This record gives sequence, C-alpha cells and structure tokens, in this order.
Amino acid sequence: MTADLTGEVTAEVAHGWAGSGTGPVTVVLHGGGPGCHSTADFAAVLALCPHRRWLWVDLPGYGASDAPPTPGPLFSTHARALAGLLDRLELSTVDFVAQSLGGSVALRFAAGEPDRVRRIVLIGSQPAMTFGSGPGPRSDPDLGARVRVRYYGGDGPSAEKMHALIAEVEWHDATAVPESTVLARYRASTTPTALRLATDATARGAPEDLGDRLAEVRAPTLVVWGRHDPFAGPDYAAALADALPRGDLAVLGRTAHHPQAERPDAVAALVSAFLPSLPAHRPERS
Repeated sequence: MTADLTGEVTAEVAHGWAGSGTGPVTVVLHGGGPGCHSTADFAAVLALCPHRRWLWVDLPGYGASDAPPTPGPLFSTHARALAGLLDRLELSTVDFVAQSLGGSVALRFAAGEPDRVRRIVLIGSQPAMTFGSGPGPRSDPDLGARVRVRYYGGDGPSAEKMHALIAEVEWHDATAVPESTVLARYRASTTPTALRLATDATARGAPEDLGDRLAEVRAPTLVVWGRHDPFAGPDYAAALADALPRGDLAVLGRTAHHPQAERPDAVAALVSAFLPSLPAHRPERS
C-alpha cells in the first residue's frame, strides 16, 4: 500500500467472486443510495459478462460490510478499506466497473495507487463540485441526502418507498423496475448497520471533493452517463471526462442514474469493448 492510502480501515469488507476464474480481475463497486450493494446493482451486467473475472465488493456500511469504525473523508475512507482488501487478496492490478459513490471511490483509489489500476468504467459518479472557473455544469449534490431523508423518515423504510425511490431518481422508465431489485434493496436498507447509518450522517463519512485529484488518475476512464440522470446532466459528465487525463464519454438515452440496472445490455457492451480481456502486452497510447 502506498503512503497516500495508509491507515487501513478496520471494517469487515464483504466481497465475492463471479464469472470466470481466470484472467484480469474487474472490481465492481456499487452506488451510495439506501440498500445499494454490488450484487444487486450489477447483477444483470455480471450475468451478461460471465467471461470476466469479477470481484464484487460491498463498501463499508453497505450490504454485508461493517461500518467504518472511524469515519473520515468519504471517498478516502472507502478507498483505504478497498486498498486493504486488495492487499489481503494479493491483487497487484485491477480494472474497475463502478457506479456513483463506488465510482468516486475508484477514482480516489486510482489517484493514490495509479500503478494498480488498468482501466475504469465510471457510471454516474460526481467526484467534483466544479470544474475550472465560471458557472459549473448542472448538478444537484444534495439530492442524495434528500432522498435518504424521505426514505428513512416518517414511518420508516418499506418496499413501497424503495420502489418509489428507484422509480423517481434511479430509473427513467418507472414501469420497468423489477420487483426482485426492489426487494433486494429494501432488505439491504434495513440491516442493523444500514439503519444506524441512516440516522447518523457523520458516521457515513464527511463529503469530499476530488476535483484537485482528477489529474492524478492515469488510467483510461470511460465515463458512462444516463441522459436523464437527476443528480447531474450530461454536461457534468462531459466536464468530468475532460478533467480526466485519459477520459472518454458515453451517454445512454432512456436511462437515469442506474444504467447498469436499467440498460444492462448497453452497459455490458461498453464494458466488454473498453476493458481488455487479457493483459496488455505493450504500452497503450492516449
């Protein structure tokens, strides 16, 4: 582990393997909404790409993972926990397919451990508040907090409220949300850890702006965006791709904040095209 990500987070990080047992490892990181966890958020993409060697990870405080015992800067805390897990698994280099919160964690990891990251598929992530001077692109950085308050407030969480949450901010076509996704997310949102963190914002970690660290991400990065993402528009995605030294952009129509769940065929195709199945034998050109 490099000095940039020292101080391992001593939380149990749930993880597991899917797909092929050989080849380069692709780490899957989920978003930060209530009940998000990697096997729910990326189930369809993992099934569509069985040839890849997937390592799914639940970030601290999500899914089956423990909460971080000492919360700090949000993305850095999760990146340290991830670095510790990859060290224990003796993984020297990985690719990432990561969404929202998970994507920002992947960028923070790549900035601190640039030699360990081959490529990144970054989906709907908002790691920076602004880009350069002047008016920034459209974004709503407080939307996640408002959604969490509505979901956990009042009579508390329910499957019905989870369906409404997904339909409102995560999917463009509210009529297509699978009941299995709703139930998986609802169950994960009501674990003892999830309920404790829902009412204690400081325990989840302080917000963090990675704007000054984006230039340190050397890995080729494909920014994937839903055309109707309410958290930020395609102009934000374009600014993010431009801020990354080797950034590219793909905008998907008819989808919102969770394209990996709403349009898994399109996301799987982008992943397969962007992430090489075998290690590169010669240096890549920008």
